[in-house]
Amino acid sequence: MTGRFTLTTAILLALAATGARADAIRIGVNEPLTGPFAASGTYVVNGARIAADEINARGGVLGKKIELVVEDNKSNPTEAAAVAEKLITSDKTPVLMGAWGSSLTLAVMPKLADYEVPMLVETSSSGKITTSGNPFVFRISPPSALEAETFAPMVAKLGMKKVDFLVLNNDFGRGAATDFGKMLKDKGVQVGLVEIMDQGAQDMSAQLAKLKASDSDTIMVTSAVDQLVLLFKQMAALGLKKRVITTGGSQNPDQIIAQAGSAADGTMHLTTFLPWIPEKTPDPKATETFIAEWKRRGYEFAGVTESFRGYDGIRAIAHAIERAGKPEPAAIAKAFWSVDFTGLNGPIRFAKSGPAGRESGQSKPDVYLIEIKDGRVVVPTL
Repeated sequence: MTGRFTLTTAILLALAATGARADAIRIGVNEPLTGPFAASGTYVVNGARIAADEINARGGVLGKKIELVVEDNKSNPTEAAAVAEKLITSDKTPVLMGAWGSSLTLAVMPKLADYEVPMLVETSSSGKITTSGNPFVFRISPPSALEAETFAPMVAKLGMKKVDFLVLNNDFGRGAATDFGKMLKDKGVQVGLVEIMDQGAQDMSAQLAKLKASDSDTIMVTSAVDQLVLLFKQMAALGLKKRVITTGGSQNPDQIIAQAGSAADGTMHLTTFLPWIPEKTPDPKATETFIAEWKRRGYEFAGVTESFRGYDGIRAIAHAIERAGKPEPAAIAKAFWSVDFTGLNGPIRFAKSGPAGRESGQSKPDVYLIEIKDGRVVVPTL
């Protein structure tokens, strides 16, 4: 009797869970939770969960709760593509968010086209993402060309004459070197060395020795936060004291301060969010609310410079689903074009980018230059 009761109970619970899952609107989240980009991917996912909880507390979307289906792409492009296919075919998610790094997102994009499922790109910066003719891509992070365009007016004010690059050997890093290099040449600045490094590299002494010997005044660096910490420590050990400016908006300055200490002093960073000065953000009240909830959950403040991407990404997806009127891929993809609200780093609305008839959507977020000075984040006066 007990065994029969237990079996019956288990079946009923399973059916109830299946029914609840079927009633929710599922959103696939494809992020690096292990591997070299794990810290950043985890921040993004935690930000996404805050957004989902807020939306559900207000009644959800179209009268239904939203459910995040989170998968780890292991910081690997092949895995990212496999994760996307699983989220679409097995988990039946009608819309995705991902996949952090540019190489990861580019690997996913053919799957989006194959299955005609849209994806909100929250972090990746390679120009190819929105110019290759994939109408299922909608990006809220700035491509490196847009980041370079925003930085251009600051070049003369900083007195930059010759710039070297140290970038990741992937689409994220190489794309930044190309786009910033073009902008700098247009501004009359000489471009010198372009040194590359693998995303898992721990010892960059060979590249740094070349950069130290160069006659450049500035080094522009594109990498993720954990590698930046190592770089700044190794620069200090080598006595490399040139101006350093990082790009890509994924630097997490507070984590750098905590882990690199004085080695990070004087470094400058292009970022797309100003959590240190909420009153200067596009929506100060929303910024303060998000930061307060982030802290309430026990997360370190350092994570907000990445987590806001996941937060805004899920909010943008929810807006699209609401406008679509139904949780179906084609309707959501079409509805993304009518999304229009103020995110934590500026207006989120999509302009067409790429070949006519197959355009991707690109939003234009704010970009800021910040500096680490005496262990604090400040906005430099130029």
